Amino acid sequence: MHEFSVMQSVVDAVLDAARSKAASKVLLVKLRVGELTFLNPEQLKFAFEVLTQGTIAEGAELIIERVKPKVKCIKCSYEGEIVYEGEEIHIPLAPLIIRCPKCGSYEVSLLAGRECTLSSIRVEVPRLKER
Repeated sequence: MHEFSVMQSVVDAVLDAARSKAASKVLLVKLRVGELTFLNPEQLKFAFEVLTQGTIAEGAELIIERVKPKVKCIKCSYEGEIVYEGEEIHIPLAPLIIRCPKCGSYEVSLLAGRECTLSSIRVEVPRLKER
């Protein structure tokens, strides 16, 4: 399950960031996940719940924002959402066929849709005692 290994990296980053701020609890984690990663949001949420058990991130809310694929066409300069052909591919090296929706060219640069980004974390930090 690809989602589990991806989420392990996310949880590690969240816990490292929380520790660096001396947080007592992670309250919220936001991810931006491109549709062309073919990561399943429900499986990501399940992996998050499992991997955060017994940590300061246990019970934290996970928000996943899906990012639509976008390209810039080399031929006609179109920039925007795309049409991609094929089914969900679970082989990381399998080619993804993407074409420009305006001119049909396959000469496109991918601008968005393959990212998996930790966009924000909300933590609880204990107040320091005043002297």
